[in-house]
Amino acid sequence: MVVTSSNQAAPQLTPAELTILGLIVEQPRHGYDLERVIEKRGVRKWTDIGFSSIYYVIAKLERRGLVETDAARAGAKSRRVFRATAAGHEVAAAETAAFLSELQTVAHPFLVGLANSSLVPEHDYVRALQDRLQLLEARISSVTEAEARQSPLPRAAREVFSYSLSLLEAERSWLAARVQVPREDPNAH
Repeated sequence: MVVTSSNQAAPQLTPAELTILGLIVEQPRHGYDLERVIEKRGVRKWTDIGFSSIYYVIAKLERRGLVETDAARAGAKSRRVFRATAAGHEVAAAETAAFLSELQTVAHPFLVGLANSSLVPEHDYVRALQDRLQLLEARISSVTEAEARQSPLPRAAREVFSYSLSLLEAERSWLAARVQVPREDPNAH
């Protein structure tokens, strides 16, 4: 559990909740603006936020007193502007620090495939890695182009793009080494 500067326990936020709260802390936004920023920055590639869940998450944040709506626009629900409360700012900062500092296990289906790679013939394994490498190259190009189109970005968005590209490039390097050097077949004697 995260402890805030006022020594009160902060609620544990899910990645989706912290992402949406963070975007609202960045600047007051309405739901459509949140969707646009989430789409534009490629947020769905690294966290689970569905279009239909944006208002659900906002409602949860509102019930916790972390966001509030612009009272002048409260009647127009679809264009209600949400802003972070003082508690929202505090919780967002504390949870962000926790997300940055703690190592968390993340399920990765690719590791399941690697763990079972001995079940497929060598040529199928290499072909699968080559296919993944091709998709990865396209993803790197897409992320690089998305970042360039949005420049200048706030620091947080720049850091997400930078980290994401670093991970993609590391995987590209790993894959390139595997598809060029045939692995030893454990069944060949």
